[in-house]
Amino acid sequence: MGAETHYLNAMEALDEGDRERAKTEAKKATSIDAEHYEAWSIYIEACLPPAGIQPTMAEAAQALSAVKRVVAGDPSRMDMWMRGGRLLADELGMLHDALHWWQRCREHAPDEVMPVVEMASILADMGEYAQAQQRLQSILNDNMDVGITQYRKITGLLQLVQTAATQQEQDIFKPYEKHHDGWVAIRHKMRKPPLSESVIFLVTAVPLLLILVVLLGRYSAPTWSAICLNTLVIMIVILVCMRNAKRWFQLLNRPAFNLLRAMNFEAATGYTVMEEDIRTSVLYMYIMQRKPKAWQERTLKIIDKGAPLPKNWRMRLPDFSSHLVEGEKEMYTFGEQLDAYEEE
Repeated sequence: MGAETHYLNAMEALDEGDRERAKTEAKKATSIDAEHYEAWSIYIEACLPPAGIQPTMAEAAQALSAVKRVVAGDPSRMDMWMRGGRLLADELGMLHDALHWWQRCREHAPDEVMPVVEMASILADMGEYAQAQQRLQSILNDNMDVGITQYRKITGLLQLVQTAATQQEQDIFKPYEKHHDGWVAIRHKMRKPPLSESVIFLVTAVPLLLILVVLLGRYSAPTWSAICLNTLVIMIVILVCMRNAKRWFQLLNRPAFNLLRAMNFEAATGYTVMEEDIRTSVLYMYIMQRKPKAWQERTLKIIDKGAPLPKNWRMRLPDFSSHLVEGEKEMYTFGEQLDAYEEE
């Protein structure tokens, strides 16, 4: 049988839910014709479990290997770039590799907004707020074509990053610094799970609303205008409490966010930076249980290996100007130097 026949068999098997047969047939098709990218797509789908079920580390790695084959042969497949980026960052926790992945995507599609947004999001998660801000600002400076939904996401992320970038450098938690104050905050809060935003809202809003309802009922006249005014006052109080709950959620759970960054750091680098008491704490277990299955399996392997962070370790960020031509690259480098000078 030819590659097309195996491809059709694989498609039929996938439709029937027989993922093992679909994977076998798709693999036969790609063995005959290595450039049969639709067969590769079926193979990737067959490697991963159905929607709603998290892939294991082996399944995610197998799918990622096939995705790399597709983009190597057909770099225009943005769906495969997206699939690979999601597998690297979300499922496997390989944030540094995901940054390089998206920058390679930019080299093939320099006008696409998605890789820039994905890199900025990853950099923000890593605490590299200045770098994230530069990536997002480049979208606006270069007048890149942005949809309404993307624009809202970009502006929201840019606002978040700009606010975080105003912090003092020493206040930004860096997991690779052993004596950072963030570790002390984690130890103080590691015996309890983080507070949810809804709990904070209820604790702050319910007593205030009860008092308000009692006072309004006692001192306001039973007229339509008074009822409308009372409703307006209650709505304003609710909105203020919701806004405060969001802010307090970030402040009260900062140790949890710091621990999450440390866990992501270990998954991204393959090195351990945490003490055993933190790793066995309630807060650590709470976060771990909410991570994808592949991420958990990979992290457990890193912990079992127990390789400490080397003293000469340096973060390997990609060359963010690699998608530019030489003249543009020189202007970009000059702009980066100017920004660094202004920050100093």
